[in-house]
Amino acid sequence: MDLITTLGRTLGFSFAAGVNLYATVAMLGLAAKFGWVTLPAQFQAFNNDVVIGAAIVMYLVEFFADKIPYVDSLWDVIHTAIRPVGGALIAVTTLGQASPGTQALVGLLGGAVAASSHLTKTSTRAAANVSPEPFSNWILSLGEDAFVVGLGYLALKHPLAALIVAAVLLALIAVFATVIIRTVRRWFHRRRAALHS
Repeated sequence: MDLITTLGRTLGFSFAAGVNLYATVAMLGLAAKFGWVTLPAQFQAFNNDVVIGAAIVMYLVEFFADKIPYVDSLWDVIHTAIRPVGGALIAVTTLGQASPGTQALVGLLGGAVAASSHLTKTSTRAAANVSPEPFSNWILSLGEDAFVVGLGYLALKHPLAALIVAAVLLALIAVFATVIIRTVRRWFHRRRAALHS
C-alpha cells in the first residue's frame, strides 16, 4: 500500500473516529468481514464478530444519546478520552507492520486528528444546546452520522479524496481555533481595561 493511500485511510478514519468512534469501527469491521473493498491484511484486526457487535450496539446507544440536548454534551465529555485513543488505535492498526517509532508517530497523529474533530464536534453541540428547540441537535447528529459514513466510504474506496477532505477540515479547524482564541483574548483585555478604568 503506497504512502498516499495509507495516509488517506489513516487520517480519514482517525478524523471520523473523533466524530463517531463506534460507527467508524463498525464500518471498518463490516468492510473487512464482507470484503467491500480489497484491504491490506492488517484491516482483518477489525474483522471480529464481538468487536463489530459491540461497535454496532454502542453506535445505537450514541445515536439516541446524541439526539437529546445536554445528554449529548455529557456523552461527548465522557468520550473526550475515548475518541482520541480510539483514533490513535485505528491509525496504528491501519498502518500495519512498521517500526515502533513509526507506530508511535502515527498513533500520535491519529490521536491528535481524532481529538481535533472530537473537540470541534463537542463545542458545536454545546453551542447548539443553547437553542431551546431540539431540532438543531437532531439535524447536527444526523449530519455527523452521514459525514462519518461518507468519510469512511472515501477512506475505503478513494483514500486520496479522504486525505484531501481531512486535510482541508483540519486546516479549517486550525483557522477557526486561532480566530476564537484571538477573539477571547481581545474580550478579556477589554474587560480588564473596563474594570481598571
